[in-house]
Amino acid sequence: QVQLVESGGGLVQPGGSLRLSCAASGSIFRLYTMAWYRQAPGNRELVAAITSGGTASYIDSVKGRFTISRDNAKNTVYLQMDSLKPEDTAVYYCNADLSTDWRTRSVYWGQGAQVTVSS
Repeated sequence: QVQLVESGGGLVQPGGSLRLSCAASGSIFRLYTMAWYRQAPGNRELVAAITSGGTASYIDSVKGRFTISRDNAKNTVYLQMDSLKPEDTAVYYCNADLSTDWRTRSVYWGQGAQVTVSS
């Protein structure tokens, strides 16, 4: 059984910062790409992703403001969000591509963390 547990959401004023964390636990054989998605009313969109080797990618709207990182020893991914804007308001979900043994590889999701940017 694999679980992704998120923490760090909340309410922040425009221009403020928040840091999201997502820890993967359970029978993890190998952890590949980890990512953060967000969903406002509408579709879920990929915000940032990081490979097991540390290569990061971002959507254009968060470049220069958000930083994704990971601690492979802790099976944890982080999203540092700075200069937050009201349009960043959404439920943020972490996502992990991992294998539980030599043959089984799947994608898992966290429970979601609400981020609200408002004055």
